[in-house]
Amino acid sequence: QVQLVESGGGSVQAGGSLRLSCAASGRTFSRYARGWFRQAPEKVREFVAVIDWSGDTTYYADSVKGRFTISKDNAKNTVYLQMNSLKPEDTAVYYCAQGAVVSTGGHDYAYWGQGTQVTVSS
Repeated sequence: QVQLVESGGGSVQAGGSLRLSCAASGRTFSRYARGWFRQAPEKVREFVAVIDWSGDTTYYADSVKGRFTISKDNAKNTVYLQMNSLKPEDTAVYYCAQGAVVSTGGHDYAYWGQGTQVTVSS
């Protein structure tokens, strides 16, 4: 079992920045993908970004490309999501997830965190 704990959410004005963290513990895998998803009120969950175990492969949703950056610190077993130029439409609960392959589909991720709220005001 893998435990994922997100942190770093909060409230910020439009144009501001936040950095989310996702710390993993428990069972370790030599190869994995760790992604970020978000879900706004009354909307379906959507893919945000993903990074593979090596850090060599990253992929972003078009809506965040150029504004968000995903990275990882292997020593801390932590993945980060740096969010810049935030917009009100970025408001959502952000979830960290881990799966076996790089994918934009939530069904490919077996492990999920509890989520952290991000609120962007105009």
